Amino acid sequence: MSWPVIAAIVWVLAAAVTALLPYKRQFPPGIILLFLAPLLIAWLALEHGPIVGLAALAAFASMFRNPLIYFWRKWQGLPAQRHEQPPQEPQP
Repeated sequence: MSWPVIAAIVWVLAAAVTALLPYKRQFPPGIILLFLAPLLIAWLALEHGPIVGLAALAAFASMFRNPLIYFWRKWQGLPAQRHEQPPQEPQP
């Protein structure tokens, strides 16, 4: 197994652990993972070809779709909308 694949597996495990953290504690490790991802994707693409790089990019975009949408909207000058909580059913 190559070093980029091992690094990608570690990255995925770190992302899964970060997702298990309480929401307020997800931000610092999530930002680190968000900024490390392009480097890892480029490394994978250089070692294993563009198809693997595109697959890794698709997986990354799927996992980080909400932060990516937020940053895209901010970059475009649009208001960044937060997801609202679904209405709770009344307790009997």
